[in-house]
Amino acid sequence: MATEVLLPKQGNSVESCIITSWKVAPGDVVKTGDPIVEVETDKTTMEVESTADGVLLKQLAAEGDEVPVMSPIAIIGEPGEAVADEAPSDADAAAGDDESPAPTAPQADRGAIARTTGSGTATPRARRRGGARISPRARKLAETLGVDSSGLSGSGPGGRIMARDVQEAADSAHAPAGVAPSGAARSADASSGGGAGPAQVATEERVGGVRKLIASRMHESLASTAQLTMDASADARGLLAYRAKLKAARSEALQKVSINDLVLFATSRAVAAFPQVNATYANGTITRYSGVDLGFAVDTPKGLMVPVIRGADSLSLVEIAEAAHALAERCVAGTIDADSLSGGTFTVTNLGAFGIERFTPVLNAPQVAILGVCSITHRAAPDGSGTIPMIGLSLTVDHQVVDGAPGARFLRSVVDRLADFELTLAG
Repeated sequence: MATEVLLPKQGNSVESCIITSWKVAPGDVVKTGDPIVEVETDKTTMEVESTADGVLLKQLAAEGDEVPVMSPIAIIGEPGEAVADEAPSDADAAAGDDESPAPTAPQADRGAIARTTGSGTATPRARRRGGARISPRARKLAETLGVDSSGLSGSGPGGRIMARDVQEAADSAHAPAGVAPSGAARSADASSGGGAGPAQVATEERVGGVRKLIASRMHESLASTAQLTMDASADARGLLAYRAKLKAARSEALQKVSINDLVLFATSRAVAAFPQVNATYANGTITRYSGVDLGFAVDTPKGLMVPVIRGADSLSLVEIAEAAHALAERCVAGTIDADSLSGGTFTVTNLGAFGIERFTPVLNAPQVAILGVCSITHRAAPDGSGTIPMIGLSLTVDHQVVDGAPGARFLRSVVDRLADFELTLAG
């Protein structure tokens, strides 16, 4: 009997994947556990394994297609077994329309405490609008942006309405009247301006694949949250002095500890002391956590990834450094798994190496706070005795959940812990 292979869930936050390459063709023999296709999310690349022994009878998605998780992507059966010519119906992919649990329980087994601020009523497993299915993320975004999705054309499999469809509808609704499409005005007479004319188009690139997924997530974060950023600076003399001690140590593990690792350690302790920022907000529910699963941004050839250090507040400095280095290496190599990229309760993003002195971090929703780390610059000492090194910090919070004063107190705590790092380490 033919067996459908479903695109498995890739953590709570992944709604769909892009089919990048098939490793087997129709007619090939496969066994349970054999990789049959490679897929990509906005976070990582992974292989999907066969869930049955037999022959690949049919591929249900082409390379480049974006497919909702828990939807059928292949059929495996006996040689010569007949399969339907058409792709699975919406009913076949009902599992992909389940209202996935809000990603608010990465610490459930460590004492997560939920505070419900909404009605507490259950959301239906699936809804239809205008006869078409709409994904959970698209539904939430439509409600946030006030978009009527009943008339939208879905770009997902089977006409399924995706978050990008809602975002494009919102962007179109707010575009100024009379604005020409990109490149439409480039045929204007160059002589009319009295100069050499407008710049010539070098390249035009259609945004798609992982870049489009990342763009959609970033836009959705800004559209669905009330982001407030505040800046501060910490005396970096203690950090630099302790880093110098580590570099002179005989232990190779200590020598490898970076300034960023010191910041991650101090931040994990500060987050543990401020439950207001160690939280997620989704579907009208604020969930606060008793432990810190600390995400940190990593720049990779495929774009930004945010791996998570589990239980960072209970790890030593060396343990945090080793975990961060290992996770970053896997991100760059493209071998990171989806579970390592999901479930964080707070995120740190560091642009200090690029000389950035201030910036506005974008929330890693559904988290309610993110700390940006900036470069170390020399500033005049308060007593006029010269200059001292200061490290810049930029905190963004979701003002729906975190008020200004608690956010400022948390940021002050990070400043103090960095300024007296050895005391933080001892504490």
